[in-house]
Amino acid sequence: MSLRFINATILKDNELQDRSLSIEDGCISKGPLTAVDMDGYFILPGIIDLHGDAFERHIAPRPKAPFDIRSALRGVDVELAANGVTTAWMAHSWSWEGGRRSPEHAIKFASALRAYRKNAKTNMRIQLRCETHTTETYDELIACLEEFKIDYVIFNNHLPEAQDIIARDLDAFGAWAAQVGKTSDEHLACIRTAEAQESLVHDHLVSLSSAFDDMNIRYGSHDDASSDMREYYALLGAKICEFPTTLEAAKTAKQMNNPVLMGAPNIVRGGSQSGNISAIDLVRADLCDALVSDYYYPALSQAALELWQTGELSFPKAWNLISKNPASIMGKASIGSLDYGMHADLVIMNKETLQIEATMCGGRIAYAAGEAANRLFEAPIPKMSVAAE
Repeated sequence: MSLRFINATILKDNELQDRSLSIEDGCISKGPLTAVDMDGYFILPGIIDLHGDAFERHIAPRPKAPFDIRSALRGVDVELAANGVTTAWMAHSWSWEGGRRSPEHAIKFASALRAYRKNAKTNMRIQLRCETHTTETYDELIACLEEFKIDYVIFNNHLPEAQDIIARDLDAFGAWAAQVGKTSDEHLACIRTAEAQESLVHDHLVSLSSAFDDMNIRYGSHDDASSDMREYYALLGAKICEFPTTLEAAKTAKQMNNPVLMGAPNIVRGGSQSGNISAIDLVRADLCDALVSDYYYPALSQAALELWQTGELSFPKAWNLISKNPASIMGKASIGSLDYGMHADLVIMNKETLQIEATMCGGRIAYAAGEAANRLFEAPIPKMSVAAE
């Protein structure tokens, strides 16, 4: 698609500018191309999501009602595009829990995504959520990362949470076991097996970290609860601090120049659903570098807009939390902004309603609705390109 948007307000160079924006051969371009009047619209960098697990609801809308992964990915893709997300790392577990959180399912998921990718509207990627107490899977994990070119891993340790549930709420534990297709006794046996690996975990993480560095994989940790925990992972090389649960951990990350990721739903809902530190407190303290969808894709744009409308941040700074900053964290120089030569990944938002009416990924229309769709499809644009179904 070759075109030039005119009369829109463009987010470029960290400010809103009334100017034109040209697209050609999938990239931000220059020149007198066919004009499309987008008066009344913002044109913004495409949203980049570094952690989202809402895709799980497409795979299994109910615990005992799984669907074909390829079909599920099609639904995820459409949902991402409709919410302005042009690049998304889907957070898939690599866990001792088994079931849809097992290494086997992660490999199956990665294989399905590889097959689907040629038809994708958006840039769908994988973040592996690697449980620390899976020491016996080292070779399998490295092979998976290499085969499927996965570039992002987060260390998780859900054993303390499991132990807490066992101690205080056996009904909740039973529900958790059922969710992964096990009886309570079977699930408890998995936990005991994982606990028995405790003495092996540190060396396992050191070995993984060395391999990740060699493979140019970005990695970090999840739910850091203290300064010591953040320092431990940072010294391993796991720089990304995803969802710190305390102010202390977030401050330590900042002092070490480690990027802090928080959930966008936390902003929209006014706090953490699990009772941890509020994302808005970290934003106000300049301790949050990026927002992620976590479990709800629409929250990304909603959170950025709320931060702007409530005066917490300027529009550019708020939108950077879901575009420019995530791209920088992942070392992706070709996305995250609307500079010349960058991939034409962008969001077209109605200024009055603040609704996303169109999304373009690599210069192709991934989603279009409302008046924006009318203007795009009625314009005399040569080489019209719509993302594959």
